[in-house]
Amino acid sequence: MRSTLKIRDAPGWTMFVFGVLALLLGLLGLIRPELVLSLLGLTVLDRAARATGDYTLVFVIASAIASFNIGAYYILAALHDLRAFYKWTVPFRCVTFIVFTTAVLTQLAPTRFLGVGIWELAGAIATGLALRVDNKK
Repeated sequence: MRSTLKIRDAPGWTMFVFGVLALLLGLLGLIRPELVLSLLGLTVLDRAARATGDYTLVFVIASAIASFNIGAYYILAALHDLRAFYKWTVPFRCVTFIVFTTAVLTQLAPTRFLGVGIWELAGAIATGLALRVDNKK
């Protein structure tokens, strides 16, 4: 029996690559939430030093499972050639860029957090351009 799961074009590859990276970063956050905090330039406290009611790690884990799941969605969408899904991600990834960039500009987040926004914008541009070029064929 032949599998129909395959990546058929450049838009699919953009989704697949960003999906794999999101899934792996999500997995990292689930396993080592403190490492994710450090990668983002946030202060990392020892777990024993955290005050009662400090749910920082809980929020990192919640964000990590969201990243893991989104990564899985992107991978599955690429393998099933769900082009409508590709199109839906482009504007929402741009919104994510705006939100994360605003958090840095308003000093709610450290400068390294801008990398998350740039990552999302790069993904949106790559997928959007790939879809556009592919549609012209």
